[in-house]
Amino acid sequence: MKKLLALTLSLASMVFVAPSTEAKVRDGASSQTTIVGAESIPQQRRNPGIWGRRNNRRAHVTTQTRLVRYGRQLFRETYQVRYLPNGRTQVMLISRVRVR
Repeated sequence: MKKLLALTLSLASMVFVAPSTEAKVRDGASSQTTIVGAESIPQQRRNPGIWGRRNNRRAHVTTQTRLVRYGRQLFRETYQVRYLPNGRTQVMLISRVRVR
């Protein structure tokens, strides 16, 4: 029973797939022309800069701020975060200013 059901479903799917492929060819445009047309469109690439990805051994440095509450007092802390090429990060507190 399962084999009969599987055979019936596979034949039914072939009936729907075959006319759709023939319809594309009958429209006057072959499938090869469509593929060539898609390949001729230039792909957009992200510009990695002058050096590309060859010179990525430098540390990337960002400055981040956050609000921190110590008891009743609120401070704005500014950090310098350095992302090293080996995966480590170094965090250095630059300033702490009382907000309220």
